[in-house]
Amino acid sequence: MLLRDLLGDGQGAALPEVEVTSLAYDARAVRPGSLFFCVPGFTRDGHDFAPQAIEHGAVGLVVQRPLGLSVPEVRVDDVRAAMAPVAARLNGDPTARLAVVGITGTNGKTTTGFLTRALLEATGTRTGLLGTVEQVVGGVAAPAVRTTPEAIDLQATFAQMLAGGDGACVMEVSSHALELHRADAIHWAVAVFTNLTRDHLDFHPTMEEYFLAKRRLFSAAPGVRIVNLDDPYGRRLAEAFADTVTVGIDSEDATLRATDVRSGLDGSTFTAAGRAWRTALPGRFNVLNALCAIAACRALGAGDEDLAAALPQAARAPGRLEPVSEGQDFAVLVDYAHTPDSLENVLQAARGVTRRRVIVVFGAGGDRDRGKRPGMGEIGARLADVAIVTSDNPRSEDPAAIIAEVLSGVPGDLAAKVETIEDRAAAIAAAVERAAPGDVVVIAGKGHEQGQEFADGHKIPFDDASVARAALRGAVRAR
Repeated sequence: MLLRDLLGDGQGAALPEVEVTSLAYDARAVRPGSLFFCVPGFTRDGHDFAPQAIEHGAVGLVVQRPLGLSVPEVRVDDVRAAMAPVAARLNGDPTARLAVVGITGTNGKTTTGFLTRALLEATGTRTGLLGTVEQVVGGVAAPAVRTTPEAIDLQATFAQMLAGGDGACVMEVSSHALELHRADAIHWAVAVFTNLTRDHLDFHPTMEEYFLAKRRLFSAAPGVRIVNLDDPYGRRLAEAFADTVTVGIDSEDATLRATDVRSGLDGSTFTAAGRAWRTALPGRFNVLNALCAIAACRALGAGDEDLAAALPQAARAPGRLEPVSEGQDFAVLVDYAHTPDSLENVLQAARGVTRRRVIVVFGAGGDRDRGKRPGMGEIGARLADVAIVTSDNPRSEDPAAIIAEVLSGVPGDLAAKVETIEDRAAAIAAAVERAAPGDVVVIAGKGHEQGQEFADGHKIPFDDASVARAALRGAVRAR
């Protein structure tokens, strides 16, 4: 496509007739025919790599300041914001033909996404997936690199989904992606909001700015808006946008409300829209996730009878209250909970399925929002009978210093319930060794992740479920 046509709205009228065959924001990915976007980053500026891009065959540059190099330059106010509409045009505007369900919120995006895709597939719509755990394109699954890819990669993936026979796409939409324009130029069929609690305040200066980033998805004219009305930020969205579909448990005015909610280790049951529903996922918060998924599928034309038949078979997302069993007489659950609210939800769910003890292993990530650490310490101490604070992904921080910040939130009268074991594998093993029949052990923080991150990007293989399984085998043999 000609460079002048890619820009649209007459912006490229004065440009020479340069043929663009691909787009790139990383100079290492440039090939002959590429248009290179000089994105100013947090640590490096893409303008500095323009000469390298030209050496690799770039036929044009998108810049925020003139560089005076040997190829045409398109000057814009925001290079990052320019990527999405150009990428959509080059790929034939794929989301005009692909029904895209965007899911945003602090917690529940992954589970809601997995449920929504499973229900759509079960009711006859081939559906792609983009999220924290994996992406599925044309029925082929691959590990996810980031929750929401950059706009250039995203639009190309949408085109691949169409080519692979997908009729819909379910995707998690992070606040970073919304703020950084990765999710611009998408025709949203459905927008879903799960909840908003403290997280990412290392990126967003305040909770209000975090909320406003999420709100961008609802300002992008989606076909149907769906919100969790039990969440105060969800209620704000419902009040701001007319005809919003609402879901809830506590909210009597919700469009789709669950009543008679019952939950156990084998799943949850509830009544909604005049019929009984069952999901294999335990916990009230997962009932809310299921309601969001049901509402999204309804918006795309699926019927309640088919959805109710499909929901019990919809598998849980990896690392989300994932059971680990080696024949032991107590439960072990691995979960991604890494915020105060998600840790509270998971521990309340665990408390609801046992009359015995709840034992939790958790920590907090380094180089992220430090303000949430004391809150996690307080919640772990309050809701568990035994809390073992350990290392998570320390990254460049001292693990012992992170643990100390978590412990600073533990009330003095609960301190006896809390201990520290910095080595994560040893902490998991200790929790398993101390569990008695009927107890529930929760291993929180990393979920599906397959590595532990240290300074300078160093990562070692580490999977909570595998480590727990090995500890269980040892414990079973010892007994």
